[in-house]
Amino acid sequence: MRLLVKHATIVNEGRAFEGSIAVDGDCIEDILQGDDTPRGHFDTVVDATGCFVLPGVIDDHVHFREPGMTAKADIESESRAAAYGGVTSFFDMPNTVPQTTSLEALDEKFALAARESHVNYSFFFGATNTNADLFTQLDVHRIPGIKLFMGSSTGNMLVDRAEALEKIFSTAPVPVMAHCEDTGIINDNMRKAKAEYGDDPAVEHHPEIRSEEACCRSTELAVRLARRHDARLHVAHVTTARELSLFGPWTDAMPKITAEAVIAHLLFTDEDYIRLGARIKCNPAVKSEADREALRRALTDGRIAVVGTDHAPHLLAEKQGGCCRAASGMPMVQFSLVAMLGLVDDGLLTIERVVELMCHQPAMLFDVNWRGFIRKGYKADLVIVRPNDPWTVTADCIQSKCGWSPLEGRTFNWRVVHTFCNGRHVFDNGRFDASCRGEEIRFR
Repeated sequence: MRLLVKHATIVNEGRAFEGSIAVDGDCIEDILQGDDTPRGHFDTVVDATGCFVLPGVIDDHVHFREPGMTAKADIESESRAAAYGGVTSFFDMPNTVPQTTSLEALDEKFALAARESHVNYSFFFGATNTNADLFTQLDVHRIPGIKLFMGSSTGNMLVDRAEALEKIFSTAPVPVMAHCEDTGIINDNMRKAKAEYGDDPAVEHHPEIRSEEACCRSTELAVRLARRHDARLHVAHVTTARELSLFGPWTDAMPKITAEAVIAHLLFTDEDYIRLGARIKCNPAVKSEADREALRRALTDGRIAVVGTDHAPHLLAEKQGGCCRAASGMPMVQFSLVAMLGLVDDGLLTIERVVELMCHQPAMLFDVNWRGFIRKGYKADLVIVRPNDPWTVTADCIQSKCGWSPLEGRTFNWRVVHTFCNGRHVFDNGRFDASCRGEEIRFR
């Protein structure tokens, strides 16, 4: 099958230019600037007049809940949500049931995704206090990295032994992606909060319990370990202005120590707990407006390398209560791209920078093969977005299995109109091709 996308504004590698893209099978055949169009027969022609064509988004941080928690989400439902949002590749986290901390559990996840995922997929291997000896058996061409929970987390995957941390950082053959919060500080803050506010403190106290100090202390430790062992460290979901001082800019050369920001911390502040309650409860916590503004500035100065989602669905019934009872996490993968394009409209960054943060730099950081760019010979993972087409998030448009979003009622000015994954038209202006299956991502 051959595809032609014509009359588009193509955004790629720091440029936005008018042109057309020809696709043959699952790969990009040609990219033409201006009014030129390639000759020959095309099975599908998409007129993208007035629209922007971007590389498909690579989300480096999702929790699709399968296996073991499929009442709230599964690979089929969440990869469908990803396709609706222009996300063509995802890296899933290991705190499932069972945890992805054995080679057998990792293989089972790949088998599940081959059957169910509508977009491209890979899976982090989870570190524990005792499994670093398995690292030498991992196929580094199949996985993006090692996920390390250096603090209180769901799934009881906390790694808190000094000797285990030293071994993980000294032997990891791929990037270490770390969740950084200091468990001792969190536990002490929780004891104080319960003494003052009762057994389930109101959710607006969440950023006091999972505090700036808890995040900074743990991130500082991770950075020290990475420097000591010359390891590649990627710190997940940075939330504080203070942490940002630990990261240098991504300039001409990719740094070995990098930071991720996620959509929730770029959109919300602690003032939103009053309006949205536990719907925006996540770990690490949404913090102050000053922290959010610092994160937004870091999108353009190079200290934030990647924007992901930490997409983490829960049933709405599980989101009831306060700091103790309400589950932490929210679904975001369907709306991440349009949310970032909203920041473009607000003048906070350029569309070229959005593509760097969500497509190019995730591919570079994790050494993804043949994806993340619009280049000849690369996989035809493309998303077409239309500006100045306002729409409002409502419950009936949500594809995630949990059926809710903290963004319900929010109006976006950009609309995802087409998503192509490996040349397949998985999402076509509201129509979804459920027969599409993604591919296992390969790494260099």
